[in-house]
Amino acid sequence: MTNYEPDEQHENEHQRPNLETTLDALREGQETETVPATVFYGLSGLQATDIAALSAVWDNLDADYRRRVVSELAEAAETNFDLDYDVLARFAIEDEDDDVREAAIDLLWENDSLDVMDRLIAMAMNDVSIPVRAAATSALGYFIMQGELDDLPKSETARAENAALRLLDDAEVDVRRRALEAIANSSHEAVTDAIHSAYTSDEHKMQVSALFAMGRSCDDTWDDEVIDALQSRDPEIVYEAARAAGELMLEDAVKHLRKLVFEDDREIKEVAIWSLGEIGGSEATTILERLAKDAENSGDEELLEAIEDALGNAALGSGQLYMMKLDE
Repeated sequence: MTNYEPDEQHENEHQRPNLETTLDALREGQETETVPATVFYGLSGLQATDIAALSAVWDNLDADYRRRVVSELAEAAETNFDLDYDVLARFAIEDEDDDVREAAIDLLWENDSLDVMDRLIAMAMNDVSIPVRAAATSALGYFIMQGELDDLPKSETARAENAALRLLDDAEVDVRRRALEAIANSSHEAVTDAIHSAYTSDEHKMQVSALFAMGRSCDDTWDDEVIDALQSRDPEIVYEAARAAGELMLEDAVKHLRKLVFEDDREIKEVAIWSLGEIGGSEATTILERLAKDAENSGDEELLEAIEDALGNAALGSGQLYMMKLDE
């Protein structure tokens, strides 16, 4: 979990620490357990002209600390869309440390620049680190999806799609599975066979990723496989099947999800709640309302928030406004 907390002074006054102050805080943070708030704000909005000064400090920082900084900035950017770490991320994906490069890929999570796409393709194909290659391959999925949605030219994102298709035959299973997940949103004719091949293989990781891909494909071809997987005793298989059921809005899955939301596995419980919200309908809503009462009675605020979000999604999906009536 990130140590980032919104800084009221910076947010209210729309101020950003100058580069010198930021770099001083970056150096000092290496001696503490937390990344200073100044670093979160000061490294946002960097210009290319700032990189030389940053590099002089960055290159002398411990690799574990560099990785921690990049990882925490990525988490902060997920909750504060005003933070812009594009220049830093482009700098960090060239870091000599494998873990820093991997974390920097996460920092680029919504960058839709084609030059970044091409850099990720090169990393997916050639990086010396398998985890970095896998992360870069996974990130190609965003560009493939943008091409399918016509938010980026399909003629350009075809490079990412072709790279992912080639990586389906990679020697490393962690790269192959991310390639399968990356092309899941693609309309390419090879996708269906690739998912089937992975799901029927003897490799557990590929089976798990195949279920992920089934959900992302939005193809009801996979309804039976998802229903069967929901009844597995393998937690990873069940988790991905539960998520796929929601993405496919699979009504026949509701009776299976009903069992999962009352089990002890927290991750499976939460994804099953999300899926019930995506599927919607009276039965799913009834289950969620009961869960909401249980969560309120037990004081589980985090779970209650997730259930309320799911109820909101269920209402939108069914065209009705369901109001939660919780006992005091």
